[in-house]
Amino acid sequence: MANIERTFRSVHSWLGVIVLPWIFVIGLTGIYLNHSGAIYRMLPNGTFDESSMDTWPGAATISEKNFYEIVNSFWPKEKIGDITKEKYHKRDAIVVKKSSGRIIVDELTGFYWVKTRYIRKTFSPDGELVNRKFYWGRVFKTLHTDGWLNGGLGSWLADITAGSMAIFALTGMVLFFSPRWRKRRNKQARLRQARARTAA
Repeated sequence: MANIERTFRSVHSWLGVIVLPWIFVIGLTGIYLNHSGAIYRMLPNGTFDESSMDTWPGAATISEKNFYEIVNSFWPKEKIGDITKEKYHKRDAIVVKKSSGRIIVDELTGFYWVKTRYIRKTFSPDGELVNRKFYWGRVFKTLHTDGWLNGGLGSWLADITAGSMAIFALTGMVLFFSPRWRKRRNKQARLRQARARTAA
């Protein structure tokens, strides 16, 4: 039994050290997912009044030349995917898809948005960054379910953490109850010996 306890103690200790960062992340992200409204208000996220775009100095209908300059300035080594005309924030926009994200250009003002999975940046016609928005819900949900923001690992990291937490709990229970069970067994043995001496 002592050997089993030593093994369990060693496993318990090492698992605690190895998975602690992910237990911390899963705990924090779980709190966010349950109380997103309250926590979201405490997180940094810039605001920008998009109604000011129409009166912005230098705002003008985007030319084809300027459009491609914008598109090629982001992820220049990536192939340009679909180019479509869509409504974005109730504005006429040209949307370009690339592997890393989307570039959305407002046709009437030359403003543009660059969107990735976790962030959206808003730029004025002269290329000035005027707003940065984080998609915190997506960030925390991905961390909670995958354990990492890069989706290349899938959910393996979170699955390993979940399995480790189960083993951590099991070894913890064994380490908690084992000495108590041994203490009770020893007490019962002493009582039997005392009764035997009394009987003799």
